[in-house]
This record gives sequence, C-alpha cells and structure tokens, in this order.
Amino acid sequence: MQKTIQLLKRNDELKIIDAELDIYLEIPHLAYAEVKKEEGGKAILFTNVVDKKSNKKFEEPVLMNVFGSYKRCELLFGRTIESVADEITKLLHMKPPAGLKEKISMASELFSLKNIFPKRLKGQGECQQIKYLKDDIDLYKLPVLTTWEQDGGPFITMGQVYTQSLDGEMVNLGMYRLQVYDKNHLGMHWQIHKDSSHFFDQYQKAAKKMPVSIAIGGNPLYTWCATAPLPYGVNELLMYGLITKTPAQLVKSLTTPLYIPKDVDYVIEGWVDPDNLKVEGPFGDHTGYYTLEEPYPVLEVSAITMKKRRTFLATVVGKPPLEDKYMGWATGKIFFPLLKTTAPDLVDYHMPENAGFHNLILAKMQPLYKGHAKQFMHAFWGAGQMSFVKHAIFVDEKAPKLENYEEFATYVLNRFTPKSMFITEGILDALDHSSPQTLVGGKLGIDATVANSVEGPQLLGDGELLERVKELIPDVVDLHQFMRQTNNPVTVISVKKNRNVKEYFDDLLSLSTHMRIVVFVDANKNDIYNSYMLIWRVTNNMDALRDVYTTGLMVGIDGTNKNTLDNFTRQWPDDVDCTQSVVESLKEKGVWELDEKLYKKFQL
Repeated sequence: MQKTIQLLKRNDELKIIDAELDIYLEIPHLAYAEVKKEEGGKAILFTNVVDKKSNKKFEEPVLMNVFGSYKRCELLFGRTIESVADEITKLLHMKPPAGLKEKISMASELFSLKNIFPKRLKGQGECQQIKYLKDDIDLYKLPVLTTWEQDGGPFITMGQVYTQSLDGEMVNLGMYRLQVYDKNHLGMHWQIHKDSSHFFDQYQKAAKKMPVSIAIGGNPLYTWCATAPLPYGVNELLMYGLITKTPAQLVKSLTTPLYIPKDVDYVIEGWVDPDNLKVEGPFGDHTGYYTLEEPYPVLEVSAITMKKRRTFLATVVGKPPLEDKYMGWATGKIFFPLLKTTAPDLVDYHMPENAGFHNLILAKMQPLYKGHAKQFMHAFWGAGQMSFVKHAIFVDEKAPKLENYEEFATYVLNRFTPKSMFITEGILDALDHSSPQTLVGGKLGIDATVANSVEGPQLLGDGELLERVKELIPDVVDLHQFMRQTNNPVTVISVKKNRNVKEYFDDLLSLSTHMRIVVFVDANKNDIYNSYMLIWRVTNNMDALRDVYTTGLMVGIDGTNKNTLDNFTRQWPDDVDCTQSVVESLKEKGVWELDEKLYKKFQL
C-alpha cells in the first residue's frame, strides 16, 4: 500500500484530503462523486478519519478509487493490459517446438512460468505485526465504511476472501461484501453460484465449520485477482504471478489453515458455522439499487492482525460510472482469450458500465452459418460468469467498433426486426431484482448479424406524437424519440403507471405506422432525454420473458418499476441515492467538487 501511494503521487493520480471526515456516509459519498469525473478523477487518500457515532479517531488513512481510471489500472498492473492478454493467448496456443530455436524459446517461456505459483513461507509476515485474539477482537477498530443511508450497517467492500475445499486440495480467492454485525461477526455474502459457496456446501454436508481468512490491502493486484473469473478450482493468485513475474509470498493465518499474502494490511480470520445463517443487507450495490435482506452464512472472528503502518482500502458502489468500470475493462481484455476457447468465432465483446456489466453485452462475431449467433447466445449463457448476462446483442465483423455507441446502435437498428430477438430463461445474478423469482429469469438475445431489410416508420415530431399518444393513454407524462435516423427509432414514454404496461402498449397499436421500438419508464426519477441513465434503468428493470411485447414491426419494452399491477410479489428495491444533507455538509467543508451538471446527469 505504501508503494502504491508513492506510485500514485509520482504520477499525479492521488488526491490527499486532510479534512476530518466520517466513515458514516461522508467518505464514501466523496469517493462516489470523484469517480463520476472525467477519466475517473483521482484516487483519494483520506488522512483524518473519524467515527462520530462512537467518538473515535483512526490512526490509519483510508484509500479509495485506486483502480478508478484506465491510467491507474495500468500503473497498478505495471504493464499494459493488452500485454497480459497476449501472454495468456500465447500460453493457450503453445505448440510443440519444431526446431532448436523454438525449443530454446519455449524453454525460456516455461522457465519464466515457475514464478507464477504462490510461495508459502515459514514464520509470520508484516500483516501479523499487531495481533488481536480472544477478548481483544474488535472489528470496530477498523475504519469500515457505511456507504448509504439504508445500508444494514458498515460493509467491507475490498476484502480478499480466502477459502479452501473441505479436503484442502483447492483454494479460492474471491471478493464478497462483508457486513459487520458486531465486534466479532461478519456476514458472508457469497452468492450461490460462487466458488466459496460451493466449498461451503461441502462443509455443510460434512457438518464441519469452514475456515475463512479475509485480507485487506497489500498490493492492489491481490484485490483485482479476487475478482478474476477463473475456472473453478484454479487459484486466483496465479494471475498475480503471471502479471508481476514474481510469486505471491504467503504466510499462514494464526487461527485458520489458510495462507494469505505476507504484505497485506489487515487479516480477519474466522470460522463459518454451516448451521448459522443470519439476515444480511440491505446494501446499496453496483446495480444502483439496494439489494434486499436475505439470510447468508456468518463468520465468527477468531483473530484480527494488521501492519503497524497500514492503509484501509475500500471502494464505493451504486449508480454507474464506478471504479468497477475500470476493473471490468481490465478483466474483459485479459480474459478475452479464455472466452474465445468457448466461442472461437468471437471477434470482440464489450460490457457497457451503465448497464451494470451483466445486464448487457455487445459482441462481435464471425457468423459462419444460419443460426450461428443463437448458438453463441447459448455458449455465453453457459460460460462461467457470462451465464449471468441478461441481454446480449450480436453483430458481424463488419459492424462498427463496439465502444462507439452511436454508430453501433445505428448499425443494429437498421437491420433489426422482431424476429431478430431470441428470448429464453436462465440463471441470474443474486443481485438482480427484476425477475418474478430469485436467481432465475428471462434473457434476451438480439441477432444483428443478419441484415434484415425493414422500412422505417412515418416519423412525427415529439410534440405531435406526444399529443396523439396522450389521447390514447392519459397516464403518459412525456415522450422522446431517439435514433430517428434509423429504421427502428426508439420512443421512450414516461408514465404515471395505473395499469399494466402491456395494456398501454396495446393502446398504441393504432400508431404503429409511426413507432417501432417503444420503451416505457416511470415518470418519477427518470429523465427521458438522458440515454446513459435510461439504459441503466431499463436493463435493470426488465425481465425479457415478462416485459417484451411484439405486434407486427412494433416492439414494446416495460422498463418501469414492478408492483401488484404486474402481479409482482417480491419487494422492489429503492434506488441508491446520495443523502442530500451529507452532500451539503461536504460542500460546507470545501471538499465536494463535483459539477452540478454531472450530479444531475448521473442522477446521484
């Protein structure tokens, strides 16, 4: 962490804030605002950290937004992201050498691989300079942040969670949010599809307690490795060795059999009783919504150790854009070669951050035969973490660059017809709130690899179209047409919903000569001219099996919040919003610097 702070300083990528700020809302709100700035703002080191509720001042600073720009990601990796991807590609395509020169080259490459394997050391590490055991254990000694007003409590957000299988043969490093219940208990939000949850099932069947060690800090690459989507059973710290060309140096935890990097700043050790589940949450998550209260395993802390000179690493999640935009960019680039082993005709893919990553993927492929794109959809929906993707749009290799949204959307809309859509059902991320049931819901694929010929509608101006729509649906508040230059313009309609949206859609059929794709959103909290946040809202709120309607060439999408009008029986969560009084307090202290235009654009 100290080396990281110096690296950031040297490259003018660090902002130091010495003003006294609270771990309750103030620090996370400021970090949340910083990452909304152009190029992700700067990393922030908070040096004067307090907990006003308990009248406590912390020795250590808090570091946030460390990965929050493309430049900082590459600084922390110490090399270009593309070079890591190239190395993985080379490993995956390694062939038997044909001659002496190739043998020497391969020998050199294989010799360098010896450094990717973590190395277990004897003795203790810097992370164990200070030890708290038994009655001295107190999680409140750590400056754990409470990010949002409705959060169930303080949450550790950058924890490296180390676990192992029941037989000890497999180890895993993951990142899961960790709720502080009291001085010696943490909620373990490992979702049912995650490796740690698979290990937990083994301990549960054997009726044995499960050891867990949680590290915070150290080299930020440890934290990134915790998010790496490696296959089941592969130690994520191998990626650290591959990137840095030095093995991760590990020491044994004091009270569990698990090994952690010797130079992390904090270690929280403990045991999970399979019979002890406790309600965890709510928590304002990266979906931009609060995830609901649900029972999860509980860790009883058996030791806390830390460095003498330490820094607490944290992140903030909520509405996009966030730090995970940049972490996700690095992950997507690096693991593209692995994804191509499942889908070899894949040319490129991109997950827009304003769709929360799993809510939308744009993919470019080389279609070789009829139905190839649909085959790809099945491959994506069955491949590791890609299986959580809700909506996928596939184009051919002639399509514009995926990150060029205007040109990409034009290309797709000019060849789209309702028959381009493929709707099915599959697993969903546990954070998804839109489906009628947890963990399973609708998925939408769009095959834009086929150049369907379709005539555009007879366009009307927004004002005239709004008048005609209001005659049919008095609940309509406003209307705006996007992508009018295409054959399938997108009409966004805001409503004060008093009926099921399917009924509204049916009322509009007499205007089908003037509209193609119609998207309904609630009038409350939506700006129908803000395409960035509309994509966030609609991809979060829609379940394709329930919320997509077609008649002729017209397609309807229900992006409204669901309730009893929709026979929706689950609780619908609130948006994650900043606490206005906290923002005003930060302005008074002279530390809030976010432009009001950005505050409104990102609907903070």
